[in-house]
Amino acid sequence: GHLLQGRSLPGRVAVKLHSGEPGGQNYPAPALIKDLVQSVSGTIVECNTAYAGKRFNTADHMVALREHGFTDIAPVDIMDEDGSISLPFARGKHITENYVGAHFANYDSFVILSHFKGHAMAGFGGAIKNVAIGIASAEGKMWIHTGGETRALGRFILCYKVKKELFLESMAEAAGSVVEKLGTDRIVYVSLMNNLSIDCDCDSHPHAPEMKDIGILASLDPVALDQACLDLVYAVRPSEGNDNRPLVERIESRHGRHTVEYAEKIGLGSRKYELKELKPQQAV
Repeated sequence: GHLLQGRSLPGRVAVKLHSGEPGGQNYPAPALIKDLVQSVSGTIVECNTAYAGKRFNTADHMVALREHGFTDIAPVDIMDEDGSISLPFARGKHITENYVGAHFANYDSFVILSHFKGHAMAGFGGAIKNVAIGIASAEGKMWIHTGGETRALGRFILCYKVKKELFLESMAEAAGSVVEKLGTDRIVYVSLMNNLSIDCDCDSHPHAPEMKDIGILASLDPVALDQACLDLVYAVRPSEGNDNRPLVERIESRHGRHTVEYAEKIGLGSRKYELKELKPQQAV
């Protein structure tokens, strides 16, 4: 709970994390996050996927959450079990509304607990992606991936034909809709910089991490947090057993940094930040 020092989250608190596609092992470890989740009396929340897999429907997704140990540490809720609700984003260039799990309305505050890593389409996954794709319902995920072209499931192949910037910008706009609805004083962002694979937790066979763990970062600004995580990855000097080049190449090849640039442009946060390190005695 030390990461939330001086921050009070009102009402019912949701902790949004990635449950991890069965087969992969890079999702947030329940033992690592247990104290944080319980310190806010949080409910772990997720939404179903837009692609076929073991998190495609609520029943299978709950099995995955249970098998991965999340139900042992907190209540768990699949937010789109009962469909979607729409959140407006009038300033959107690509999408002017976002479809999130209907249970989103049941929560007053959110802890966005992200595992920073690479991603096959976005280049990287961090706080912004966890708010956007993570809180989006299955149909909402399709909507974002296709830049507002379709909400229909089963057409996921379309996502790989979408111009990179369109997807990245739609993702930032979707995140903006969530932040506007909740208010900036009702969201805290925490990013785990461990198991730094080039692949997402949605991959059932992610590439083994080639970098050493960096640490845990927290912020009230998702843009600053993602920018800080990116900077820490880029700052690593490649050495034996600690090679940042594959992850950097993944981010660069997908134009991943454009997400934070565009998110700043539309007012989601600032890329300027100051790193304040918590001393070990503070982290008790």
